[in-house]
Amino acid sequence: MLTKKSTSRNQRGEMLMMALVFTALFTVTAMGIASVIASQHRLGIKKINWQKSLAAAEAGVNYYRWHLAHAPEDYQDGTGHEGPYIHDYKDNLGNTIGHFSLDITSTDESCSNTAIIEATGWMNDDPNVKRKVRIKYGRPSLASFAFLTNANAWFGENETLHGPVHSNWGIRMDGYNDSLTTSSQPTYTCGSEHGCSKENCDSLGHGCSWISGQGCVCPGVWGDGGDQSLWVYPYDNVDFNAITTGIRNLADKAEMVACAPADDCYWPQRGLGYHIIFKNNGTFDVYRVKQLENPVWGYTGKDWVRDTDDIKSEEFEGNYALPTSCGIIFIEDDVWVEGIIKGSVTLASAKFPESSNKSKIIINGSLIYEQRNNTNALGLVSQTNIIIPLYGADDNIEIDAALLAQKGRVFRKHYCYGENCSHPVPANAKSYVSRNSITIYGSIISNDIWTWSWVDDGGEPISGYANTNAIYDPNLTYNPPPDFPATGDPKIVKWEEITEK
Repeated sequence: MLTKKSTSRNQRGEMLMMALVFTALFTVTAMGIASVIASQHRLGIKKINWQKSLAAAEAGVNYYRWHLAHAPEDYQDGTGHEGPYIHDYKDNLGNTIGHFSLDITSTDESCSNTAIIEATGWMNDDPNVKRKVRIKYGRPSLASFAFLTNANAWFGENETLHGPVHSNWGIRMDGYNDSLTTSSQPTYTCGSEHGCSKENCDSLGHGCSWISGQGCVCPGVWGDGGDQSLWVYPYDNVDFNAITTGIRNLADKAEMVACAPADDCYWPQRGLGYHIIFKNNGTFDVYRVKQLENPVWGYTGKDWVRDTDDIKSEEFEGNYALPTSCGIIFIEDDVWVEGIIKGSVTLASAKFPESSNKSKIIINGSLIYEQRNNTNALGLVSQTNIIIPLYGADDNIEIDAALLAQKGRVFRKHYCYGENCSHPVPANAKSYVSRNSITIYGSIISNDIWTWSWVDDGGEPISGYANTNAIYDPNLTYNPPPDFPATGDPKIVKWEEITEK
């Protein structure tokens, strides 16, 4: 029989056991909570260091932009040897809390107007957490414009434009553009080429008004088009004369790269010029032009001229490979071009000295990328004009390229046939006067007014291409053709974070 004393002792033992159990449970729970708190703290520190590492990488990029501003030709961080170049990253008190490492690819190595700066940042208390930033830094390529001209420009109500549009003079914008439309002029004198006259000037609206002694004065950009919030004027001027330096640079680099089996990619003056046909295997055929077709009359927009831009006979010279890097071909003569482009290449045409010589590029047929991607790009850089000839080009033509006419224009002449023509073409050429369609996938940079078609007073096409389409190639902004001429001050052309695999 249990006594009262033994029962009390058992109750105390049970309470002790319960206390031990609850203590153990509390301890386990507390340890778990502490572990979670510690884990969250470590994760929070890692996230903080993750952000600080990016800040360190950005500091590296900004440091080297500053360095290039003071030493534009130094891509070795003042050391005289190859990188990477490691610098301290300090806080506001001057304490070193991390580092950044720099890898620089110069413009000579990349054969472009932009240097590639890679910066990797990390913190001292967690050096395994790293972030890498890569930028392209330099003067923007002219190929970043969808349209660029050194003359007045008028875009009609049926035209839809994609990409930046700029004129050093005035723009009448009756179409629609989804990017900046800029003019270097606050105002300009609008003439008949833009539909302006003394009789209609004051009724045009948009800020146009007739001023005695000046004519019809309109804003730098005006018209019935939109989005007008994207119209900016005055804007920075683009110096077409400075492109001369770019052309000479292309000539020098073409002599330093190889178009196998040739030792370089420079073709000198020889006869009437050259005919280049690009192949879809990354090569190109070169023909030497021996004879041209008979001259015909054509209107340039300023004068009627009697000449010829069409090949009658030629001689095969050889097949050559595009350089895998720095693909530059320089022709010191006239050059006809067509074909399928696989690779990134700039074809330039100029004669020296420029004061007494000039050459042109003739697009003899479609120029099509093997694929529309960021690995294929074509730049055509002409000392004067880029022309589509009377006979040579197709009825439906596609041109995938950035076209640059430094001292001339991008155009097809006005050809005429019939009783009302003051300068008709021969009877056997009448079927070539009017063509069907032309599509440009790229950009147009023209010193003077460009045009592919000519219309009568009623707006009906009478010569050239009846249907014109222009599509901006966005890849040209970030991956322009090699050493394509550039403009303006250096800036960040492209920013991206690189994820290590």
